[in-house]
Amino acid sequence: MTAAGVLLLAGGGHSHALVLKRWAMRPEQRPKQSITLINRTSTGLYSGMVPGLIAGLYQRDELAIDLRQLCDKAGVAFLEAEITGLNPQDKCLRLRDRPALHFDWLSLDVGAISRPSATGIPIKPLEASLAFLESEDPSDPLPLRVIGAGAAGLEVVLALRRRWPLRPLQLQHRPRQLDTATRTSLQRARIAVIDDDSSHNGPSLLCTGSQGPAWLASTGLPLDPDGRIRTDRCLRVEGHPSLFASGDCAVIAAEPRPASGVWAVRAGRPLADNLEAACQGRPLRPWQPQRQALQLISSHQDAAWARWGGWRLGPSPLLWMLKQRIDRAFMAGFQQPAAMADTAPMACRGCAAKLPAQPLAAALARVELGGQPEDTACLPGSKGLLQSMDGFPALVSDPWLNGRLTALHACSDLWACGAHVSSAMATVTLPMVSANEQQELLVQTLAGIRSVLGEQGAELIGGHTMESRSASPVPASLGVQITLTVNGDSPQSPWLKSGLQPGDALLISRPLGTGVLFAGAMSGATKAAELDAALQTMTCSQHTLIEQIEPIREGIHACTDITGFGLLGHLGEMLQNSPGLTVELDGSAIPAYPGALELLERGLSSTLAPSNRAAWRWLEGPVQLKQPPSAGLLELLVDPQTCGPLLLACSNEAATKLTQNGSWLQIGSATAVHG
Repeated sequence: MTAAGVLLLAGGGHSHALVLKRWAMRPEQRPKQSITLINRTSTGLYSGMVPGLIAGLYQRDELAIDLRQLCDKAGVAFLEAEITGLNPQDKCLRLRDRPALHFDWLSLDVGAISRPSATGIPIKPLEASLAFLESEDPSDPLPLRVIGAGAAGLEVVLALRRRWPLRPLQLQHRPRQLDTATRTSLQRARIAVIDDDSSHNGPSLLCTGSQGPAWLASTGLPLDPDGRIRTDRCLRVEGHPSLFASGDCAVIAAEPRPASGVWAVRAGRPLADNLEAACQGRPLRPWQPQRQALQLISSHQDAAWARWGGWRLGPSPLLWMLKQRIDRAFMAGFQQPAAMADTAPMACRGCAAKLPAQPLAAALARVELGGQPEDTACLPGSKGLLQSMDGFPALVSDPWLNGRLTALHACSDLWACGAHVSSAMATVTLPMVSANEQQELLVQTLAGIRSVLGEQGAELIGGHTMESRSASPVPASLGVQITLTVNGDSPQSPWLKSGLQPGDALLISRPLGTGVLFAGAMSGATKAAELDAALQTMTCSQHTLIEQIEPIREGIHACTDITGFGLLGHLGEMLQNSPGLTVELDGSAIPAYPGALELLERGLSSTLAPSNRAAWRWLEGPVQLKQPPSAGLLELLVDPQTCGPLLLACSNEAATKLTQNGSWLQIGSATAVHG
C-alpha cells in the first residue's frame, strides 16, 4: 500500500528523466507515495543531440527519451497533458481541458521558452521549431536567418549548413559577440554574419536566450528577471518548502547558472536525493553546482570545438568524436530497459483482459443464455431503447485518459447498432489507497468519462463506487477498474450482427493492432511514436461516423465493433448463423497501426491472442483470404482491440459513398455459397 501523500513531477526535462531512471533501476529508493509525471508529450528530446537532429545526423528516435515507458519502469503514473498554471497555496496544478491535480509535494522541470526579441520562430519549444524546419525548402533562394550568436545559435546555424548545403544562411549577432576564429569558421561554412540592425524579410529562427514559461509569472512564485524560479541550494523553491524546481525553468538564487542541459543533467542526482528525503521526512542536502561547464559545439563538418569559460580549443575531429561518445552514452542509459527492474511479463489490460471466447460461450450455454451474440439489447417494453455494458481494468496509468478510453469503448457497442448514446451509469472500483488519493482518482476518471458523453450530448446519470480488496499496484492508478452501462436509442430498427447479405461489401473504420502495441509497450518493444499514433486514433469518438451514415442507412445490413476477440472472432459472430455465405477478405487492404505488424512478425502478442487463435478455424470454412497470409497478418486477425474499429456490411452503393469520405476502407465482400 502506498504511503499518504502525492508527489507530482511537472515536466519531463532532463532532471526528471534522470530521477525516473534512478527509480526504475533502484525501485527501493522510490518514495512510497503516489507519484505522477505530467508532460505535454510522451517523449523528451535530449538537448545535446538536437543540433545533430537538425543537421540530419540523427533520427528523432535516437534522441527521444520515452517518458511513458520510463514511468512504467519506475512505478510512476504518466499523464500527457499541458500544464497551464499553478496555485501554490491550494497546492493544485492546472491542466488544459482537465481537472486540476492536487499534490503534497511538487517538482517543476518544465523547461524554458525562447526570449521574444524579434520576429521569427522561437527555437523553444522544440516541437514547433523542428516542424518549421521540416516545412522549409532546402533549395529556397531566400536566406534563413538565425538570430542570436550564443552557443545555441552558433551550433544551430552550423547544423543547418550541414542540413542544407546550398541554401543561403545568415547569423545575426551583437557587436563584438563573435571572435575571429568563430568568424573564420562561419566564413568557411558560407554563413553570412549580420549586424543587429540589418533588415530581413525572410524566415528567421530565434536563438535569443531563454526564459521561464509564461504561465509561471501568474503563480506568485519567486522568479528572477528571466522568469526562472528561484530556489535554495537544496533545489527547494524559496518560501515554499514543499515545492522543488530544476532544469532550465529554475535557478539557484545563491549560485546562479545559465540555462543549460549540462546543469539540468547534473541536478538529477541531488534532486532525486532531496525528493526522497522530503517524502520521508529526512533533512535535505544542499548542492554546490560547478561554476563552469564544458561546451562541445559541433561544426558543419565532422569536427567540434570546446569551450570552458574563456578557454577555447578546436575545431577538431577528436572533439567531435568525444561529443558523439558522450551523447550516445547518455541516451544508451535510457534505451536499455532490460537493464532496469521489473522485466517480468504482465497480463495485458484493456479489452485484452476479457474472458476468452470458449469458456464464455460454454458458461452462457450452461445457464441457457447462448444464441446469436449481439452488441446491445433492446429494453423490454421500451421500443427503440437500447442498452449495453462494457469495461476493463485500467489500460493506462492516466486516470482521465483511462476514463475516456473506457467510455469510448463502451459506447462503441451502441454505435455498432446505429444508435445514439443518451446516457450512461458507471461503476468505478478504486484501489486501497488514502481517501484523498481515491478522491483524486475518481475526479479524474469521471471527468474522462464525461468528456466522451458530452461530445455526444449524453449524460452520466449515476453510478456506484467500490474499493478493491486486492493489493494496490504501483502506480495505484492502474488499480482503477471501470464498468459502464450505456443507454441509447435508434431512430429505426437497430443494426444486428446477423444481417449480412450476399453481395455486401465489408468496411472497417480504423486500423487494427492495439493489442500487440500495448503488449509491446509493457516490454519496451513498442516505440513511443507508434503508441502515440494509436492513442491519437483511439481517443477519437466514432459517433460522428454514425451521423454520417444516416442518409444511407437503408444500405446498411449488419454491423459490429471489433474488440477483444479480434477481427476474425467478431466476423465469425456475424457468420455463425449464416451458413449460406462466404466472406473473402483482402489482407492487403486491412489497415494496421504503425509498428503493429512488425511486432507481430517478431512474435509479440497480447496475452488474449492465444485463445483468440481458435477463430482461425473460420479460415478453413466461410472466410477466405484473397492472398496467402503472412504470419503477421494471421496474428493481426486475432489481435484483441481496445477502442477498435466498426465493421460494417453494406450494399456496394453505400460502400462507394462511405469510402469516398476517407473514414472507411473496404476490406472484403460477401457472396452466396453455390452448390
